[in-house]
Amino acid sequence: MSLAERINWEKVDGLVPAIVQDFGSSQVLMMGYMNQEALAKTLETEQVTFYSRTKQRLWTKGETSGNVLQLKNIALDCDQDTLLVKVNPIGPTCHTGTTTCWDGDAQEESQMVWLHQLEQLLAARKSADPESSYTASLYARGTKRISQKVGEEGVEVALAATSGDKAELVCESADLIYHLLVLLQDQGLSMSDVINKLKERHK
Repeated sequence: MSLAERINWEKVDGLVPAIVQDFGSSQVLMMGYMNQEALAKTLETEQVTFYSRTKQRLWTKGETSGNVLQLKNIALDCDQDTLLVKVNPIGPTCHTGTTTCWDGDAQEESQMVWLHQLEQLLAARKSADPESSYTASLYARGTKRISQKVGEEGVEVALAATSGDKAELVCESADLIYHLLVLLQDQGLSMSDVINKLKERHK
């Protein structure tokens, strides 16, 4: 049975709520509604399309702004009346220019969301002026130097743990993770690649 056939369309009066979540960070971005035609177009084009109750027509997110939502996967809840749509957002999701349609104070920022945002910032630093950014200066000095920093910070973490200084261990661990993220970005990788490997091993 297809996804569309499993939805209880009668229960939702032909419009199923669709909660949109960032695939990389798990941050909730927005909520819209899909009718059967919008769902079919979303699956066909792999760009999220809603049914606009205001305009009374299909509406593909980003059709005017360019800030599209690239579909990763869709899941139906246990009551067959709500969709969870995981996406790769291109640009800010909210029409106000923010990442999410929810106010920052209303949605507590999870640690994974913050880590994902840090990765995005580190990626953006690749094109920054090395004179104005320590991260950019690392990229400019190349993979060998970044790798050396990861090694140095790894040693510092071990020394802090050996000495029993927990505060120092936290600080050195932060330095290690930061430099590791820079190294991953330098190699065209991300923490998601590492997490996927951990999941693979866990199985």
